[in-house]
Order: sequence, then structure tokens, then C-alpha cells
Amino acid sequence: MNFNYPNGKKYITKELPSEKTAGNKKNGSYSNRGMTLEEDLNETNDYYRERKIAVIHKKPTPVQIVQVDYPKRSAAVIKEAYFKLASTTDYNGVYKGKYIDFEAKETQNSTSFPLKNFHQHQITHMEEVMNQGGICFVILRFTKNEKVYLLEAEHLLSFWDRMANGGRKSITMEEIKQLGHYIPLGYHPRIDYIKIIDTL
Repeated sequence: MNFNYPNGKKYITKELPSEKTAGNKKNGSYSNRGMTLEEDLNETNDYYRERKIAVIHKKPTPVQIVQVDYPKRSAAVIKEAYFKLASTTDYNGVYKGKYIDFEAKETQNSTSFPLKNFHQHQITHMEEVMNQGGICFVILRFTKNEKVYLLEAEHLLSFWDRMANGGRKSITMEEIKQLGHYIPLGYHPRIDYIKIIDTL
């Protein structure tokens, strides 16, 4: 199935790692084999909602269906579709009366986080949320070592500006450790980012 962005560019889906390629060890030391950052966050948000801690949802992306095939009378197959709008950030909701808005990204790099994972419209959106007093951040996962960090949007914006002015095109691990907040992976909830928000 083909998806296209509003500007006509093709959307390329990433293959999810299989259980064999997702850091699987015989001793079972990797407790989230095959789980993506999105799955972990969705599980975390379910935990928050069920316990009335916060109401955070993944934003649906509006899609325009262009071509549908009907191989059988009882089944329709979408062959081509377009994203109606460029997406903003992945998640939003409310916690203790405050609006929360964040993006979640993963990288295979172990020493830095590439800024190409973000888009200008997302940066603009985060800036607008911050200007309205909302809580805005990114959750970054380094998949090779399963390290997860929360980085406040204000820091991401400064790194984005640095790149726009000819500086480096990534955030170093040292910068993330210095300015970000490490989130140890847990069981319930899996990625307890609310605990970090409470300290900000």
C-alpha cells in the first residue's frame, strides 16, 4: 500500500525489528524484546489513564484514501492513500490541569541523536505549545542499549537552531545526558515519564 505526504513525497514505513534482531539474548536480559517505543508508550499511557493519573493519547494521523481494490465482495484493500496534513507531534493530553504535548523518536545510533528525525513543522508546533504554557518535550530511545531520555522542547529547539546556523546535525549523547532526564525502563508503567515531569 502506498502512502504519500501532502507534498506528494512517499511515506516509507520502517520494518519493525523481529524478536531475533531486537537485541535478543538467550539469558532473557532484554525484557522488551520486539517492543517498539510507540508500544511501550501506549502501554504506559493506558496505565496512567486506568489509574486516573493522566489522560494522554497518541494522535491519529488523518488519511485520504485514493485507491481501493475489491478482490472479494467481502474485502476491500487500500492500495493508495495520502496523509491529509503534515503530522505535528505524536502524543498529547492533560496532566494535573496542564496540557502535555510530546514527540517520541528512536535511533540505532549510540553516540548521538540525529536531528533529521525531526521536521520543521514539528519544531514550529512545539514552539507554539511552549508559548501557550504547555508542557512540551521529546522522548528519545537509543535502541542499541535500550536507554530512554526525556528532553525538554526548549533544549531541542536550541539544538535545532544550532543546526540551522551551520552547526552539528545531531545532539551528542553527552548533551542528552547533561540536559535530558534518564528514564529507567520499568514494568508498570514501562516508561514512567510523568515521574520526570513532576520534577521539572
